[in-house]
Order: sequence, then C-alpha cells, then structure tokens
Amino acid sequence: MTAPRRRITLFESFNFAIEGILHTLRTQRNMRIHLLVAVGVLAAAVALNVDRFELIALILAIGFVLLAEMVNTAVESAVDLATTSFDPMAKLAKDIAAGAVLISSVVAAAVGYLVFSGKIAT
Repeated sequence: MTAPRRRITLFESFNFAIEGILHTLRTQRNMRIHLLVAVGVLAAAVALNVDRFELIALILAIGFVLLAEMVNTAVESAVDLATTSFDPMAKLAKDIAAGAVLISSVVAAAVGYLVFSGKIAT
C-alpha cells in the first residue's frame, strides 16, 4: 500500500501554472510571437483610445489565442511522451491541436480588424 499523497496548496497550484506558462514561453517560438503581437495590439488599443467593449473583445481574443497555443503545446508534449515512432493518430492529434491555434488566430485577427479599422479610418 502506498502512502497517501500530500495535498497541494493553493500557492503551489499557482506556482505550477506559472511554471507551465514560463515553460511554454521558453520553448515555443509561436507562443513568444503571439505574446509579442498581443503586447503590440494592446499598446495600439491604448494609443488609439479604443472603448471598453472593444478592449474587452481584444483581450478575449488574445486570451483565446494564448490558451489555444498552450493547449497545443500540452497535446504535443503528451503525444511525444506516449509515442516513440510515427503514428498517424499521433500526427492527427497534433494537427488538430495546431488547427485550433490557427482558428483562434484567424478569429483574433478578425476581431483586431473590426476594432482597428474603424479607429484608423477616422
């Protein structure tokens, strides 16, 4: 019989989450690109004085992209752990996760276009 596991504290849970974010930033070029673009978009939003609801839309779109990128990284890591040779199902899982990132990025770009096109045109 194994000893019961120690209960993880709330502080430790947050630390593990931050470690995951930092790991993704350190190891995933696309996450760094997404974050750089996000900072640029938010800076432009402040400079162009977008209204509260436009800013909410931008923040949600940015969050959606960063979330998708992190889930993609987690799926890729899990698949790499589970397989040692080429497996068409492993490729499919990775491709689907990457497709989710692509969709989220296209949606975020559309939100950005809708928000900024009106600001730049005036």
